Amino acid sequence: MLQIDKSILSLDILEKKFVCNVKKCLGTCCVHGDSGAPLEKKEVALLKKIIPNIRPFMRSEGLEAIEKQGTSIIDCDGDDVTPLVNGNECAYVIFENGIAKCSIEKAYENKVIGFIKPISCHLYPIRITKYSNFEALNYHQWEVCKPAISFGKKNGVPLYVFLKEPLVRKYGAKWYKKLMLAAIELSNQTKNGNG
Repeated sequence: MLQIDKSILSLDILEKKFVCNVKKCLGTCCVHGDSGAPLEKKEVALLKKIIPNIRPFMRSEGLEAIEKQGTSIIDCDGDDVTPLVNGNECAYVIFENGIAKCSIEKAYENKVIGFIKPISCHLYPIRITKYSNFEALNYHQWEVCKPAISFGKKNGVPLYVFLKEPLVRKYGAKWYKKLMLAAIELSNQTKNGNG
């Protein structure tokens, strides 16, 4: 484990190679799972505010789900999450050429909102667990991400490098710089230990 400020990170985040390969996985992480995408409290409020700008990019099934359930729901664990369509994909999912994509991100790309997507989606496969004094960041390993693992290994891209943008978005550039320095130090220790 590695501690940076009030965050404790699994070393997998530094060591595992990972690059999303949506042409292979088809965005399955947005379609399967026990509940919707985790939302922070400020995101719950923001989605209520910006939903009129997201609606034009949504599918009719997603619109129907949010009409019935709201822009967010509380799951069986008591967490705020995105609603689902018939217990399957996230209500904000759209499909383009058979690939699950995000209507929130589509609205952002079209410059009608300034919010790219929930941070939990942006950071995936890192999952954050909040405790009273710190946050734990863990790598969520899932069968559907096998193409991302092999693509990451092929290109030599560590998970923390692939997720630089959302990590900086969540924790800031200074925090990310500390993470990079820790990764370099760990890499040097590994080389020296094996040398």
